[in-house]
Amino acid sequence: MSDNIASRADGAAASGTVLVLNSGSSSLKYQLVHPDTGNVVVSGIVERIGETDVPDHRAALRLVFDEFAAAGIDLTGLVAVGHRVVHGGRSFHSPTVIDDAVLAEIRRLSSLAPLHNPANVEGIEVARELLPGVKQVAVFDTGFFYDLPAAAATYAIDAEVAEKYALRRYGFHGTSHQYVSRKVAEFLGRPIADVNQIVLHLGNGASASAVRGGRAVDTSMGLTPLEGLVMGTRSGDIDPGLVLHLNRAIGLGVDEIDDLLNRRSGLKGLCGENDFRAVRGMIEAGDEAAQLAYDVYVHRLRRYIGAYMVELGRLDAITFTAGVGENDRGIRADALAGMERYGIVVDPELNTGRAVVPTRISPADAEVAVLVVPTNEELAIARAAAAV
Repeated sequence: MSDNIASRADGAAASGTVLVLNSGSSSLKYQLVHPDTGNVVVSGIVERIGETDVPDHRAALRLVFDEFAAAGIDLTGLVAVGHRVVHGGRSFHSPTVIDDAVLAEIRRLSSLAPLHNPANVEGIEVARELLPGVKQVAVFDTGFFYDLPAAAATYAIDAEVAEKYALRRYGFHGTSHQYVSRKVAEFLGRPIADVNQIVLHLGNGASASAVRGGRAVDTSMGLTPLEGLVMGTRSGDIDPGLVLHLNRAIGLGVDEIDDLLNRRSGLKGLCGENDFRAVRGMIEAGDEAAQLAYDVYVHRLRRYIGAYMVELGRLDAITFTAGVGENDRGIRADALAGMERYGIVVDPELNTGRAVVPTRISPADAEVAVLVVPTNEELAIARAAAAV
């Protein structure tokens, strides 16, 4: 394999599979998976696109296809290509077969997700070129939150302006939140309609959701993925007046403010590092800026947990997922510290290291189940694409 492509393969039979593509701003994740069984033929990631000898997503996808050929993987019999698309706006909420009109609308929505939708579009374009006879299906991050209650989805701004420009809270990481919330119900052995839960998707991008009976009733991200929790490079919630101040008093333009809040804020803005493992190492070495960054991260996370506890009324489970949530036991313990009176307890003997299968980290008799459930957005996308 090439230096900038990480992959693993399990057999070479591609018949009946779905190729899942997740085109990020500087990466391309891929997985060839059987949607019924979940068996993975091959999966991997091309990283540092634009920083290495892979100049763009077009070159990245061609590299992936070359790797398939070298490994003897024949894509004959491919059921579909499932694309993760971050923002569906008001136009899309269900998995959608991609044609020229759909692609144009996804491109138009790039103003709402400038870090993501353009890369999603490029991945779709290349896949359509290289696999012209295979259906391409878009699965939208915003889909799970499409029918948020009006009180949760509505911004308190001029109603006519909001309606005209489709300004509302859309939410993101929906594929992950939906997948994990269903896995929680399965793990607990209860119908999902009976489970009230908080799902914490903690990675470089981070979001929280409140899910009542399988339906999302609130989420931390909003019109764009910038709202909500502190993230790797994104600020999360700030006073909207701060944006005005940056423009009026400091003279920053819109693009400069966008870059500041999306790429130079969050953990990176506070301590210079957005990789949570590196931040943890800095803290252990006594770095005060890293400690403050971590404290701000935890403070915001606990605020959302508390708000969603009140919103749900009855809470059955709190679940950690994604890169940080699945791997960092410290954040799990600190996020829920001191909540014993609410029936929330993290058992330090159960809360160990990385979780590779759904795992309970609270005592068996605790009122609220605290879980770690690895997300599998690729499998969810594959099944959605196959169903279409």
